[in-house]
Amino acid sequence: MTASGNLYLALIHHPVYNKNGEVIASAVSNLDLHDISRAAKTYGVRAFYIVTPLSDQRELVERIISHWTEGLGARYNPDRREALRLIKIAISLDTVRDEIARNGDGLPVTVVTHARPHQRNITYGALAKMIKSNRPYLLLFGTAWGLTQEFIDKADYVLAPIMGHTGYNHLSVRSAAAIVLDRLLGREEKIFSNPEL
Repeated sequence: MTASGNLYLALIHHPVYNKNGEVIASAVSNLDLHDISRAAKTYGVRAFYIVTPLSDQRELVERIISHWTEGLGARYNPDRREALRLIKIAISLDTVRDEIARNGDGLPVTVVTHARPHQRNITYGALAKMIKSNRPYLLLFGTAWGLTQEFIDKADYVLAPIMGHTGYNHLSVRSAAAIVLDRLLGREEKIFSNPEL
């Protein structure tokens, strides 16, 4: 077992808000597939789910994955192939939860990421300790203008937001996923031999 224990990721494309606050199903981004799967592979995540109810978007994801895991892309870039093999496609969060449960460890604890403080926030330190257990944890990221409030309210935990030193807080989900994974699973090693550094 890796240091991440049983950590899974899911990128949710519905239900999310658009810029007008309406509930929509967002489009899948090719960049999200590549960058988040590479981060997931780097940090030892068990699987990375793309969740969308839209059949055309699921077919698009299948074509992209196939190109990089079986087609010309697999021969051109074997490292990318290994990362994209982590991707699984699901129609809903319930489908993801049921599939993880069938692995034999029970239903996963769901942890939502959110750009704003929430009364149910859990710290990175607390979650980092929790995910070292054998229980599965499912880390949920939203797309578009974020996950709906109803969706967030159903999660077991809400992870503390990533906050910079300015009033600007519009990270891409790819950037946020990488930062979150490093905070939870990253390790620091002394690179320099000089003990004063």
